[in-house]
Amino acid sequence: MKQLWFVIGSQHLYGDETIKQVAVHAQEMSEYFNEKLPYEVVLKPVATTADIITSIMKEANASDECIGIITWMHTFSPSKMWITGLNIIEKPILHLHTQYNEKIPYDSIDMDFMNLNQSAHGDREHGFIYARMRKNRKVVAGYWKDKETLAQIEIWAKAAYGYQVSKNLKVCRFGDNMRDVAVTDGNRVSAEVKFGWSVNYYAVGDLVDEINKVTDAEVDALIEEYRAKYTIVTDNIDSIREQAKYEIALKRFMERGNFGAYTNTFEDLHGMKQLPGLASQRMMEQGYGFGAEGDWKTAAMLRVMKAMAGGEKTAFMEDYTYHLEKGNEMILGAHMLEVCPTVAKGEIKIDVQPLGIGGKEPPARMIFDGEQGEAIAVSLVDLGNRYRLIVAEVSCVDIPEKMPHLPVAGVMWKPYPNFHDGVKAWLLAGGAHHTVLSFALTKEHMIDFARMYGIECVVIGKDTDVNTLEKELYLTDLILKD
Repeated sequence: MKQLWFVIGSQHLYGDETIKQVAVHAQEMSEYFNEKLPYEVVLKPVATTADIITSIMKEANASDECIGIITWMHTFSPSKMWITGLNIIEKPILHLHTQYNEKIPYDSIDMDFMNLNQSAHGDREHGFIYARMRKNRKVVAGYWKDKETLAQIEIWAKAAYGYQVSKNLKVCRFGDNMRDVAVTDGNRVSAEVKFGWSVNYYAVGDLVDEINKVTDAEVDALIEEYRAKYTIVTDNIDSIREQAKYEIALKRFMERGNFGAYTNTFEDLHGMKQLPGLASQRMMEQGYGFGAEGDWKTAAMLRVMKAMAGGEKTAFMEDYTYHLEKGNEMILGAHMLEVCPTVAKGEIKIDVQPLGIGGKEPPARMIFDGEQGEAIAVSLVDLGNRYRLIVAEVSCVDIPEKMPHLPVAGVMWKPYPNFHDGVKAWLLAGGAHHTVLSFALTKEHMIDFARMYGIECVVIGKDTDVNTLEKELYLTDLILKD
C-alpha cells in the first residue's frame, strides 16, 4: 500500500501538554484523511526538533511505500530546524495550511487556545523556509475537512504516485526512432538524469524469439478472452491469433525485464508478420505505456499518467486530421492501430484491415469511437537544454457521422479556447503530434507533476490568450536559454 506521511510541526516552548494535544488532533486528522484519500496516510511523531525532522526525512527517502510528505505546522515551528531535513528529502512535498478548529470560539477563546492553534503563524514561518530554499512543493490552504481541500490533496497524491512510478520506470525500445523524425526523439541520458527513466534498445529479434515460444494452447485461451470482451467482425482469425502471440510475448518480455513501457516502429519489423496493433492496444489496456514510431517520451508519459489515473480512460493518441467547417472546427484523434480501449464508448470491434505502410500483413486491431467529455492532451518535448510539458484542455464530442472506410479507433475533440487559438498555441509551444489523452486527469495533476520535477509546464485552456502565451514562451526562452 502506497503511503503519504503526515508530519506535524511544533516545538517544546509550549510545554508537554500542548504537544500531547497536537498529537491528539493530528491523529484525528490522519484517521479522517485515511477515509477520504486514495492512499494510506501515516502519521509520524510530532516534529519538535531538527533531529526528529531529519530522521523522518531520511526514513522517507529509504521507504519504497512512502510516495510523498504532507507537512503542517499546528503551532509555531521555527523553520531553521527544518533546513537539514528539507535539504535531504527526495520525496514530493505538500504544504498543508489548515487549522484543527474550523471556527473561532468567540465566547471562550483565551491564550491557551491561541498558543495551541497557531497555524496562521507557524505555516507562514514554514512557507518562508520553502521559499528561501527554493523547494518545489504544492501549497493547499483550507479547512482540512472541506471537499475542495481534500480534492487538492488527492490531485497532488496521484501526481506523487506518478512521480514515484516515473522515478523507477524502465522503457524498452524495440528498434529505433522512426527515421528523420525530430519531436519523438531526444536525449535518453538527459531523460534518465531528470526523470529516472531507463530507456534502452532491444533488437526486434529478441521479441521474435519470445513470439516463437508461444504455444497454440496459450493463443487459444487468449482468443476466448477476446471473444468474451470484444466483438470479432472478421473471418481472418489467423491474423488475430498472430496478434495474440505478440501480446503473450510482449507481456513476458516486459515482466521479465520489469519494463513499464515500450516502443516499436513499422520501419523495423524484421521477423514479424504484422505490426503489433491489437497486441499493443491490449498491453495499454493492462496499464503499460506505449509509443509508436519509437516515441519513448510519450510511452513513458502514458505509463506515468496511467498510474496516476488508476489505469482509467487514458490512452496513446495522435492528432490525425481536421474537420475545418466554419464555426465547428474539430480534431480527429486516432492512430494507425494503437489507441487504448479504456477511452472507448460503446462497442469495441476487432477487425483485420490493410495498414497501408510497412509492407507487412494486414494486422488485427480494435475499432471503436471514443468517449465524450472534458479531457487533457499532454505532450512532453525535449528542447535541448530543458523539458517542457504541454497540457491542452479539450472537449471531446461524438464523432458526428460513421466512417465505414477508416478502420481505426478514433476520438474527436474541440480544443480550448477555440480551434484557431488552441492549435496555434500548441504549435508555438512545440507540442508533438503524439500525445497522452486522458479523461481521468486534469491540468492540475500535470501541473503538480511538473512542479515535482521542476520542469516548465505550459497549459492551453479556456483562458489562454495566444499573444500573452507567445510573450511568456519568448521570455522563458530568454531566461532559460543555453
